[in-house]
Amino acid sequence: MNNTLRIRTAILVVISSIMSAFLAGAFVLGFGMANPDEPQKIYTFLSFIIGQSFMLVPLLWFLLSNKHPLFQTLRIKMVPFSTIYYTILLSIGVIILSDEVDKIVQIFIEAPEYVVDLNGVLKPESLSGFLLLFIAVVIIAPLGEELLFRGFFQKILEDNWKDVTRAVLVTAVIFSFIHMNPFWFAQIYILGILLGFLAWKTNSIIPSLILHSLNNLIALILSLSSANTEASFYLYRGHVSPWILLLAIIFVYTGFREINKD
Repeated sequence: MNNTLRIRTAILVVISSIMSAFLAGAFVLGFGMANPDEPQKIYTFLSFIIGQSFMLVPLLWFLLSNKHPLFQTLRIKMVPFSTIYYTILLSIGVIILSDEVDKIVQIFIEAPEYVVDLNGVLKPESLSGFLLLFIAVVIIAPLGEELLFRGFFQKILEDNWKDVTRAVLVTAVIFSFIHMNPFWFAQIYILGILLGFLAWKTNSIIPSLILHSLNNLIALILSLSSANTEASFYLYRGHVSPWILLLAIIFVYTGFREINKD
């Protein structure tokens, strides 16, 4: 009974955190719409930052009011430099392979209009806009989501169910749903599984935070750069260059092997 209550409480905290992020972000967007003379993209990026920041409010309030130790409960723990190094290798390899999978999928399933238009919607029009977008996508969003999902929710599921695989898979499903992107659901789900594995294996959110941040950073760079042109060293005939894919496979194998040693 106590275990069930703990899981239900964790679910309520997660729902409250997501709603808090949504409402705070919507408020900023609404304020921007009320001031049409101001740059609207700035308000969009601010809504990301404020919304993702507010995601942590219910979580921290719950933990502090119940006197839970924050660092232990949220898996905030330093890891050896070697773990960070191999996490970066693994992350780069996974991100490159994921990009190639996305290109293959789009051969058979055309990306919906909202995906195609996403780059234009998020493309900053000034340096301040780029900095706001960078802070939102690369720092704030990964930090908030990793603390909530891998640091808090997945850990509670692990402790209650005594089944790490089940805890990782369920957390990854919820993580995928909150991104509200059906076209990329499978890729986000697989990413969620890898994030969950890293957090469990190292008992720290730092490796999962590295993967999450690098994933968002590289996606941001590719969306804003000319990497999608045939002249790019990254691409070959519309796909990731074979030598880069080979390097990515080596990175994934080496990173996973070393992290999974202990």
